[in-house]
Amino acid sequence: MTRTFNNWILVSLTFAFCFAWAETPNPQSKGYLQSGSGTFNYIRSNAGDQKVIPIHYYRPNNFNADSRVIMVIPGAGRNAWSYRDAWIEASERYNLLVLSPHYSEQDFPRFWSYNLAGMITDVTIDRKKMAISHFKLVNQAVSWLYQDFDAIFHQVKQKVSLSATHYDMFGHSAGGQILHRMALFHPNNKAHRILASNSGWYTTANFSQAFPYGLKNAPLSESDLPLILKQKLILFLGEKDNANETRGHLVHNVMLDQQGTHRLARGKHFFKKAKQLAQKKSLKHQWKIHIVPNVGHDYRKMSAAAANYLYGSETDRL
Repeated sequence: MTRTFNNWILVSLTFAFCFAWAETPNPQSKGYLQSGSGTFNYIRSNAGDQKVIPIHYYRPNNFNADSRVIMVIPGAGRNAWSYRDAWIEASERYNLLVLSPHYSEQDFPRFWSYNLAGMITDVTIDRKKMAISHFKLVNQAVSWLYQDFDAIFHQVKQKVSLSATHYDMFGHSAGGQILHRMALFHPNNKAHRILASNSGWYTTANFSQAFPYGLKNAPLSESDLPLILKQKLILFLGEKDNANETRGHLVHNVMLDQQGTHRLARGKHFFKKAKQLAQKKSLKHQWKIHIVPNVGHDYRKMSAAAANYLYGSETDRL
C-alpha cells in the first residue's frame, strides 16, 4: 500500500490497542460467555481515545473448544442484537459462536465512520450532486474499524480457549460495505471467508476513479493486488435486491450509478471490475460471487442463506 503493510505494523505498535471485558446482565447466564444470548464490552483504545463497543453474542448449547466463529456486521441500523438473533438457529445447528459488534451512531456518526470504516474524516457532501466532494484520509490504519475484528476474535479465543485459528464474516448492506473494503484495505487479517452481502455501493477496483468510489489516491498500490485478490471474498447478493426493491436507503449520484442503479447490479459490477483488473495484471483472482434466489434486501433471509452456504456442507466452498 501507499503506506506499506510493514509501516502499518509499526504504527500499530505505536498506537497499541487496549482491550477490556465486562459482562452485561444476561438472564440466561451468571458467568462469562455462557450458553445463549448475551453482551460483553470490547474497549477500543486508539491514541488515548477509548470507545466501548458492545459485542452481542450467542453461544450454542453444544459449544466446545472446536466450535467455529462467525462475526456478523450489521447494516446502517447498527442493530447488532437483531443480526445476532438472525443467526441463533444456525448457531445451534452448526455449533457456531456468533459475535456481532455494535458501533453506535453517537461514537461513530455518519456513514463515513461506519460504512467506510473510519477511513476518512472532515467530510463535505455536495448536496446537489449527493456525493462526497471533500474529505481527509485517515492514514493510521489502526484507526480503521477493520483492526477491531481480529482483536475481538483473539480476546474471545483466549477467554474461552477456542482452538480456531480464524473466523468467518457476514455483513449485510452497510456491513457488506465494510467487509468488501476490508478485503481491499486490510487483507492481513485472520478472517477466513468474508461474505459481503447486498452493499449499497462499492469502492470499485478502478485506479482511474478517485477514492472512495475507486482506487485512485486510495491507501494501497498495485503491488498490493496479489494479496488483496487472494482474499476469500464472496459477493453474496440477493436476486431480488434489484430495481423493484424498496427496502433500505440506496444512494444515487453520477459516480455510483456507473456501478448500476440497484444493489444487485452494483455487486455484479464490482465483481466484474475486479476480475478484469486481475486478468489485466495476470493475477490470480480468488473472489467469488453468489446470487441467492428469491431474496431481496432482507438480512434475516440473507443470514439464513449465508449459514447454509458456509456450513451446510463440511466441504469448504473456497
